[in-house]
Amino acid sequence: MRLGDPADQVRDRNESAWLLPNDGSRTNHKLRLDMQRFADTDELDLVIVGCGAGGSVLLQRLARAGWRVAALDAGPFWDPDTDWVSDEAGSHQLYWTDPRVIAGSDPVPMGSNNSGRGVGGSMVHYAGYTPRFHPSDFSTCSVDGVGADWPLSYPDLRPYYQAIEAELPVAGERWPWGDPHGYPHRPHPVGGNGEVFLRGADKIGITAKVGPVAIANGRFGNRPHCIYRGFCLQGCKVNAKASPLITHVPDALAHGAEVRADAMVTQVAVDERTGQAMGVHYVSGGREHFQRARMVAIAGYSIETPRLLLNSASSRFPDGLCNSFDQVGRYLMVQGAPQTAGRFDAEVRMYKAPPPEVSSEEFYETDPAKDYKRGFSIQTVSPLPITWAEHVAAQGHWGSALREYMSDYVHWSCLGALCEFLPLEQNRVTLAEEKDRHGLPVARFAYSQCDNDRALAKAAQQVMEDILHAAGADEVITIQRYAHLVGGARMAADERHGVVDRYCRSFAVPNLYITDGSVLPTQGSANPALTIMAVAARAADHLIASAPGGPA
Repeated sequence: MRLGDPADQVRDRNESAWLLPNDGSRTNHKLRLDMQRFADTDELDLVIVGCGAGGSVLLQRLARAGWRVAALDAGPFWDPDTDWVSDEAGSHQLYWTDPRVIAGSDPVPMGSNNSGRGVGGSMVHYAGYTPRFHPSDFSTCSVDGVGADWPLSYPDLRPYYQAIEAELPVAGERWPWGDPHGYPHRPHPVGGNGEVFLRGADKIGITAKVGPVAIANGRFGNRPHCIYRGFCLQGCKVNAKASPLITHVPDALAHGAEVRADAMVTQVAVDERTGQAMGVHYVSGGREHFQRARMVAIAGYSIETPRLLLNSASSRFPDGLCNSFDQVGRYLMVQGAPQTAGRFDAEVRMYKAPPPEVSSEEFYETDPAKDYKRGFSIQTVSPLPITWAEHVAAQGHWGSALREYMSDYVHWSCLGALCEFLPLEQNRVTLAEEKDRHGLPVARFAYSQCDNDRALAKAAQQVMEDILHAAGADEVITIQRYAHLVGGARMAADERHGVVDRYCRSFAVPNLYITDGSVLPTQGSANPALTIMAVAARAADHLIASAPGGPA
């Protein structure tokens, strides 16, 4: 590499891609075997609950700053060589499938595309799509009269977006929406599904662009290039797609952090006299443990983070930790994610590329001419056969009709929308009466749509149908679905309206942080992974600046 090469700069702050083996295997087993291992009796500077998008970034940043830090994850430490398979059914182990109760007038199915289990979290099985939020997402209440204003603004996150985009890295065309910007890697070549989207969008005057995806266009360090096999959602077996398991965890281990897998945290311990967090109780190998720590960070995502806080009730916090103003679990959001497929006479073979090849954010912002606020984005999606069968069966096709649609699979193209459903107070996580295998109450997630949500989903479906018809489709079908969880412990200006402040520090417990998607006050029409990582990186900078060298 040339002196001053951007890749050199990335390696200076995150060497994960160069720590992967270069011998045909995909896991640095020596790095895992030799990693730092703290004792429960050691008082860590920080213990992190969860090692997904937010937890892994926080872990890596603080390890590099010399902190004694460990991340505890309820799931396994995945090995791409042995654990991941090119098979939809065989990849079900990647999901969080423990019992949860769903309720509300529009209940959200749990345990597949919206929940991950294991080191890397749900990014292990995400599609790799990494757009930024728009500047307007941070002030929807002030600008559009809906949702909530963040206690920070887009410029506060811009440098963190840029840093994480380089570390993943992200590939795509120059982005004209929101805050216009470029990406570190040029866009990937487009497959059949992307060609359909581009052709249809062009005919009806909609701007569409290639990317952005967290898949390097070519080799990156010791990470191989994408081979366009289409199994991104099953855990990228070739390690071309970025996930925390390969983008931040190896560097964290190399700098003295510990990742403690198969460790289910059951309660955050708080000193009843001082109100300070003292560590976490967890179960591993069938035994109960307590890990001491000067500070605690929770990064269990939007269902398990509120559940853990509520299960950490005590005499000082009788209604749940950080829940004195009944904010824990509230304002939990999912994006409306209808998918519309169109059939073409020519073969499309939509699976032969990363699912999110091409996208458009032309409908992202509030349009005063419409009867709804905020908007939606559209991207290619590529359901594999099992998921495609669910699409077809949802139309009422069974038996011979279902078999006919399945045999016609290669002729179909599929687009998906992400609709910005609004944060509503009553959409929340509480504790159910049912218990899990550890004897803890499971999460109960109640969700109901509002009229604005329904109008958005209807509008998005119409645009997708128009694009596919313009591209030449002779039949279109749509399935209604949800994607991406955020909210449940949102950041706010004060404790009466949220759980954490602008740096992800809880209002109620000053040495407790939350660094996952649960802190997001709004969700935009963008996939949340990049924003979660950026928010966690900003929180890490705040922690490091507040206590140089670690709090000890």
